[in-house]
Amino acid sequence: MAESGRKIIEIIEKQAPLYLAESWDNVGLQLGNPDKLVKKIMVCLEVTEAVLQEADAKRIDMIVAHHPLIFKPMKKFTTDDPLGRMIYFLIQKDILLYCAHTNLDMAYGGLNDLLAFNIGLSEIKSLTNTYQRKYFKIVVFVPESHEEEVRSALCSAGAGFIGNYSDCSFKVKGEGTFRPLRGANPYIGSIGEVERLKESRVETIIAEDCLQTALKKMLHAHPYEEVAYDLYPLGNVYEKNGLGRMGYLKNPEKLLELCNRLKRLLGIETIKIMGDQSKIVKKVGLCTGSGAEFIYNAYQEGCDCFITGDVKYHEAQYAQQLDIPVIDAGHFDTENYACGLYAKSLEKQLADNHCHVDICFSSTNINPFCYI
Repeated sequence: MAESGRKIIEIIEKQAPLYLAESWDNVGLQLGNPDKLVKKIMVCLEVTEAVLQEADAKRIDMIVAHHPLIFKPMKKFTTDDPLGRMIYFLIQKDILLYCAHTNLDMAYGGLNDLLAFNIGLSEIKSLTNTYQRKYFKIVVFVPESHEEEVRSALCSAGAGFIGNYSDCSFKVKGEGTFRPLRGANPYIGSIGEVERLKESRVETIIAEDCLQTALKKMLHAHPYEEVAYDLYPLGNVYEKNGLGRMGYLKNPEKLLELCNRLKRLLGIETIKIMGDQSKIVKKVGLCTGSGAEFIYNAYQEGCDCFITGDVKYHEAQYAQQLDIPVIDAGHFDTENYACGLYAKSLEKQLADNHCHVDICFSSTNINPFCYI
């Protein structure tokens, strides 16, 4: 079966919306026609010429990459340049390229969550608070006959979500009054006469990024010519996202034992470590890829160790001064492993949305380093 690229992108962005991406990042559809029919998707960490050859051999229609191929504005692209050659190849082969980077890092169920869960952590939370969603309360007054229709319209636009609960709303019954004036076209009542009608006050919450869509759907479902509604900005924190994760091991273990288990999990032979290998670890902080900048966050949160990649000498010295052990499991190894898990997760998300396409994870080794 085949599905449009647009539908696939909508499903990806439902989990990892573009607004979660860092301001310097470049995420979303980078190349191709979103309305193209897609039969085969390949997930990969990064697009290289070798990865593109693999995609061509497997007759892939769409690539979902973690690292964006195009980061900065380009003035030209030619086949003399590796980046230009890859762009030219994708266009020639009519392959869609979609990139989910820091938005997928921050998203619930994204790369950091997948690694944390597979390490065996529980009570998983964001290590940082990078993005906090703003919310409003919508209050609308509606005749009892259209109460459910209006409530459903709001909820279908994303209103009423609190944690793992949807369709959250509240209503109070009362009496509404209004006098249609000359020029009005009232749903009920007569010009110049006061009308009294049984109405319900329906209220729910909505994220700022969904607000305009919700208002349009609400107004369309409401029978009145002039709709009475209120918007209240909320200080409540219903949802926050950040880079990195922290959680607890069910069975505390020595730092060395955790390192050996991590090596087996990631399929690597060597790992860098700073700290007392006999230290008992219960609370773990982590960030896939390059996350040494969050060492202090892990220390502040009381983590017994921090797992990431690309840790430099002075960063390790800083961690040593804080007395928080650091495991450098590699930029490539932490993210490539998590991307493999994401391929399986995306396959399930698409199937749950009745979107049946073939998904594979790139088997091309793009790690530029080897250990001798």
